[in-house]
Amino acid sequence: MAGKAYWKAVVAVSLGALLLVPGLEGWQRFRNPFGFERSSEAFMDENEKAEFFFTRLMYDGGGRRRRGGWATDWPEAEMHFLQGVRRLTNIDAAEHGRVLRPLDDLIFDHPWIYAVEVGRWDLEQEEADKLREYLLRGGFLMVDDFHGTYEWESFLLSMRRVFPDQPITEIETADPLLHVLYDLDQRTQVPGIQYVESGRTYERDGYIPRWRGIRDDEGRLMVAINFNMDLGDAWEHADYPYYPEPFTALAYRFGINYIIYAMTH
Repeated sequence: MAGKAYWKAVVAVSLGALLLVPGLEGWQRFRNPFGFERSSEAFMDENEKAEFFFTRLMYDGGGRRRRGGWATDWPEAEMHFLQGVRRLTNIDAAEHGRVLRPLDDLIFDHPWIYAVEVGRWDLEQEEADKLREYLLRGGFLMVDDFHGTYEWESFLLSMRRVFPDQPITEIETADPLLHVLYDLDQRTQVPGIQYVESGRTYERDGYIPRWRGIRDDEGRLMVAINFNMDLGDAWEHADYPYYPEPFTALAYRFGINYIIYAMTH
């Protein structure tokens, strides 16, 4: 397809070369100076100009940390991943991510948003309505890092507030999402950092990885559901020598495909 040929032309360096860069420039030093309670303004540099921002969705819900499950892997995951986007493509990606609540009107400025540990999120109906408007107006949501039967059911409670009637379907191997730049025929379960000690790629009863989605009435994918896997951990630990490089490489490819799909559909 013409779009795929174009995006292949913008690849700047090999993914292997990216992952061999020592320290990934020490980006993990960035922290939000205003605390976790503030809304969007606390998490962005208003003077930074870029074509693409890694935009993380802040939500309420039972996270394991004081700051909430939405902040898992923050900010290292986006900082490492954004470096990959800039090195692997010609996308003008910002250095720092952004964090927005569903009710922030600024979400409409961003074609791609990311929500992590959604097996723990709890969207109010007003938030669900705003997220539905964002998605139907052309936005794209990637959800990640939730595992097993219980967390799937918990995820559905809020997602059904967003789309009560839209079906959730499997993303088939031939789907354009999986071929817009990289051909992702490999359905490997990308594990969290627990894999280093346990040797298990799965968590809880999430034995089988699932790539699922929700589409609009025209067939455009609005929500990419990464279930029983943890791409965020693979990004976060890209510079950790004991986390296997093949998992990180695959997670980078999936994430970049999702971004390009969101920006071109």
